[in-house]
Amino acid sequence: MSRSLKKGPYVDKKLLSKVKKMKEKGENRPIKTWARDCTITPDMIGCSFDVHNGKNFIRVYVTESMVGYKLGDFAPTTKFISHGGAKARAESKQKAQ
Repeated sequence: MSRSLKKGPYVDKKLLSKVKKMKEKGENRPIKTWARDCTITPDMIGCSFDVHNGKNFIRVYVTESMVGYKLGDFAPTTKFISHGGAKARAESKQKAQ
């Protein structure tokens, strides 16, 4: 469900203030954050974020095409390995031979 248009996009105030400080100083080190639900704004273009995925931090470099998305969209929380079962094992054996 999307957020109300009356309220506007959710942007973490503390994160936005860190971005503004970094732009003023001209630094380019990553900002560590747990705010996965924060919407990416045009002010954040060119910044790097370390977004927490529940276990570790994923480096996200914000580009112009990411504006409007959430930070969590670029830091997956699950890692797909493969579907198991007898059929998958049989196929992998055939490919090895």
